[in-house]
Amino acid sequence: MFKKAVRSQEGAIRRAKYLEYQVIYEMSHRFPITLLCEIAEVSRSGYYKWIKNRQTPSKKQVEDQSLQEKIMEVFSQYRGIFGYRRMTVWLRKTMKKPINHKRIYRLMKGLGIQARIRKKRIFHGKREVCVVSKNYLNRGFQTARPNEKWVTDVTILPFNKQRLYLSVIYDLYNNEVVSYKTSRVNNLQLVLDTLDAACKKRPVKDILLHSDQGVQYTSRAYHHALKTYGMKASMSRKGNCLDNACIESFFGHLKAECFYLLTFNNIFEIEQAIHKYIEFYNTSRCQKKLHNLSPVEYRVKAM
Repeated sequence: MFKKAVRSQEGAIRRAKYLEYQVIYEMSHRFPITLLCEIAEVSRSGYYKWIKNRQTPSKKQVEDQSLQEKIMEVFSQYRGIFGYRRMTVWLRKTMKKPINHKRIYRLMKGLGIQARIRKKRIFHGKREVCVVSKNYLNRGFQTARPNEKWVTDVTILPFNKQRLYLSVIYDLYNNEVVSYKTSRVNNLQLVLDTLDAACKKRPVKDILLHSDQGVQYTSRAYHHALKTYGMKASMSRKGNCLDNACIESFFGHLKAECFYLLTFNNIFEIEQAIHKYIEFYNTSRCQKKLHNLSPVEYRVKAM
């Protein structure tokens, strides 16, 4: 833990110096360099060494400088959610040339930046159930075609002593969000609305829909709706979140890469941010499991 804290501090110092030198360089035609260095609390010798490397760089240094600028641009644009692996994939796709992941790791380390780490989900205990289905999914998260196995769940987004609930249905074939709904109350209607939205988009007959044993999913009304649509219910075992790990992983990414990074003034802003993130997640966010394609790209390519 101590070494990790030291590395993090060293990275922050390197990034700060890089930015400070850049600002001094941009303002040097208006103010004395000595004064700027004193204000920034950096040495003149360090600044002139940075200038020398900038003015007579090698071909590799020029390429590194260009990559660093692109890395900072992408890192800022997506609020620091990209680690060096996803950053490498993103740069390869946008710049359309081979880039070694070790090089990106070195450049990001030199800039003192790394991906934000999401927080672990807290387990709040078990709930009593009413109507329970067998665990037909049984952690069989792999599937050969779209619309064969779906998973669903509801997560809480706390805001200013209020709560917004997000209900999602997720296709295990390509990790794509099929439908989602938000509500200020976590009730049966939220779950049914999410199910109805999914059924309007896709053919649903014989789809296996897996959930936990939440009170909405164990209700008779929910099971009646699945039967009406011709879908088959599957449920996790009591208190075992690993049975529904895929959608829990998605919620973790959404919170770490969107919800925790932004400041909201009202519920409407949260809903807009969720909409933009899910659109980004489905259409642009590459995944290693999908051969570095986004969920939609993977589905379209497989058709």
